[in-house]
Amino acid sequence: MRQIPSVVKHVVHQDLCTGCGICTSFCNEKVIKMDWNSQGFLIPVQSGTCSQDNNCISVCPFNPFPEEKLKTETEISSLFLDTVSASNHKKLGNYFNTYAGYSIEHRMKSSSGGIATYVSKILLEKKIVKYIINVVESKEQNHHFSYTIGGSIEEVSKSAKTRYYPVTLENVFEKITSLDGDVAIVGIPCFIKAIRLAQIKNPDLRDKIKFTIGIICGGIKSKFFTEYLTQKAGVSSNKLSSIDYRIKDISSHAGDYSFGVKTTNSNDLHDIKMRTVGDMWGTGLFKANACDFCDDVSAELADISLGDAWIRPFVNDGQGTNVIITRTSLADQILQDGLKNDELHIEPIQKEEFIKSQKGSYTHRQDCLSYRIKLSDLKYLPPKRVKSKVLPPDVKIIQKLRRQTRLNSLTTWANTHDAEKFDAMMKPSLRKLRLITKFNHYKRGVVDKLKKL
Repeated sequence: MRQIPSVVKHVVHQDLCTGCGICTSFCNEKVIKMDWNSQGFLIPVQSGTCSQDNNCISVCPFNPFPEEKLKTETEISSLFLDTVSASNHKKLGNYFNTYAGYSIEHRMKSSSGGIATYVSKILLEKKIVKYIINVVESKEQNHHFSYTIGGSIEEVSKSAKTRYYPVTLENVFEKITSLDGDVAIVGIPCFIKAIRLAQIKNPDLRDKIKFTIGIICGGIKSKFFTEYLTQKAGVSSNKLSSIDYRIKDISSHAGDYSFGVKTTNSNDLHDIKMRTVGDMWGTGLFKANACDFCDDVSAELADISLGDAWIRPFVNDGQGTNVIITRTSLADQILQDGLKNDELHIEPIQKEEFIKSQKGSYTHRQDCLSYRIKLSDLKYLPPKRVKSKVLPPDVKIIQKLRRQTRLNSLTTWANTHDAEKFDAMMKPSLRKLRLITKFNHYKRGVVDKLKKL
């Protein structure tokens, strides 16, 4: 009988892969490689005979059988971050400080406040690292974006924007140890977790990877998300020369951004306001299944964590503002130096304000996770830190409908590849989800008012 690689059997077959691709670097026989699945995500697929050494799953962020010392983000962070000098909070992990702000130079060319670009630039300028590994527009066939290894400020600038598109570290990760200098990597929480696990497995990587920049994630989107938005922007061709997921409107608020594309035949921008296509995040549309079983909201294993400041007054500024968690003294020093040199505009915020800025994500990912685990038929799941919580009936209905909407959106797009037909077929379930969500928001508003009396 053909032996199945452990990561394929216990993670991919349960639809829990997020596509980081680091498992391919640790496969000694090189019998797994990344490829697109039928739902528009990148996953490892088997291409040869497996020896069952289990190296692949040892670096997987969704490994259901981790060693005790690597059980969750809490245990792993104690191996990398300063737990003596840092504070700890159950929702934030280990941290030095929390801020909101932006880079004066990089803000307008970035999706949010430009802090990721600024920190990357400083790491290169101060020769803390020689290379930055980040996502840029790709020249590979069938990939709009991919990870690349860059060593210049110009290359860092090209990676400034957020990409809501599946990418993998497959082609860059195994090159790290042969580089003639140290690196920093930018990634979402599950990618950063895989990097930390790889550093434990291979001490050379621990020496080479000097810094990680964690990007707070609302869930990995299938490539169908981009195909859908491209059609909604009025473009039927798949020959695109550029894609921008976050075109700012500085006359409006931070959430009022547009999606835009250009084709290879024209330099004309085709764009559409995201508010006109409805809620693409709270509904779970085009989202990876694994993201519903992740409890790391704030990239707890990174040196610095960055997200959007979805709180007042920052959210009212259409130019974009980051919320920031520093988790190492180096990360904090970079920000303090930037403030002193008038390169950054940042201000401390209370940890409660940071949590409030990601309230929706904390509610969905952590408060409702135990219920989603009950709903699922997963045979294997990595250990989670959440405790069982009693949810009101309306919240349970929302969770069920989000799960159905997520899956329906992927199968419906796979069958139609047509935005008009997709909208018509998804309309009934989205309407049901919108109504119960509206009721939930109204109820929460009333409860909040009563608490203030």
